[in-house]
Amino acid sequence: MDGERLDIAKTLAYLDADEKLRMLSGDGMWHTFGAGELPRVRMSDGPNGLRMSVGGSAVPATCFPTPSMLANSWDLAFLYTVGSAIGKEATAMGANLLLAPGLNIKRSPLGGRNFEYYSEDPLLAGELCKAFVSGVQSTGVGACVKHFAANNQESKRMYSDSIVDKRTLHELYLKPFRIALKAEPAAVMCAYNKLNGEYCSQNEYLLKTVLRDKWGYSGVTVSDWGAVRDRVAALKAGLDLEMPDSLGIFADDLKAAYESGEITDAALDGALRRILEMTDNIYLEPYGDFDSDAHDRLSYNAAASSAVMLKNDGGFLPLTKDMTVAVC
Repeated sequence: MDGERLDIAKTLAYLDADEKLRMLSGDGMWHTFGAGELPRVRMSDGPNGLRMSVGGSAVPATCFPTPSMLANSWDLAFLYTVGSAIGKEATAMGANLLLAPGLNIKRSPLGGRNFEYYSEDPLLAGELCKAFVSGVQSTGVGACVKHFAANNQESKRMYSDSIVDKRTLHELYLKPFRIALKAEPAAVMCAYNKLNGEYCSQNEYLLKTVLRDKWGYSGVTVSDWGAVRDRVAALKAGLDLEMPDSLGIFADDLKAAYESGEITDAALDGALRRILEMTDNIYLEPYGDFDSDAHDRLSYNAAASSAVMLKNDGGFLPLTKDMTVAVC
């Protein structure tokens, strides 16, 4: 945070219950809610570059190769450098939290968001993501890894149910997240879908048992945009921040649950403490500049380093010049 650090204990003490409950939801599409004079964290999409707009017009930013292409490089240094470059553009434009990278596993070449994800291999995806997160956060900008978890298709993604046994879940779908958390990302975004019958936004096994208790994650948990179905259940399960602004849809439910004791002060203050700590760590007013020509060159070099050419040396593969083949 620019300037004086927040006294989080003091801040929690002077916020009343209504202000605390309001801070559990965003302010508009891209900001956290800042009660009183508290700053608002500005978020931006950005798997391969910032996606921001001002007054309905896109803010110019460098378009980097997609994660699906960068993964072909197997180059952790390149991922760190690209993450750092996007972070520098974020600081110049006033974005505090980059909603990237994506860590979902590619199960089918027909997946509509495969370009946002690194690999079908959980180890490779996790290591590349860890490098990218480290690069982004080296600039003071926070990174948000997503979508937690088993969100591997676009069709019916808002209500599909991913049925996964525990071993497969941990060895395949959760492994990249566990690796990436070694870089201590500022936030983890829950997925839209259900996992084994429960929406990820209110899935206590995911958000508490695995993320907090097993892995020791202490950062913010945030919903995908519009993923919350039951805000009270989500808060109780461990979801700190709902995005975007719910326009008061859940306000009465939250207040009634708090007044009845269903939502405890410990749960409410725990979520607020993590949101305030994130704000304190990553909030900055826009500052600095970036060399757009240098970033264009970096983007070109990253693409060139990620291009893979195959040579059928000595006829090792059973292919001939007159054949047509598809490479996935």
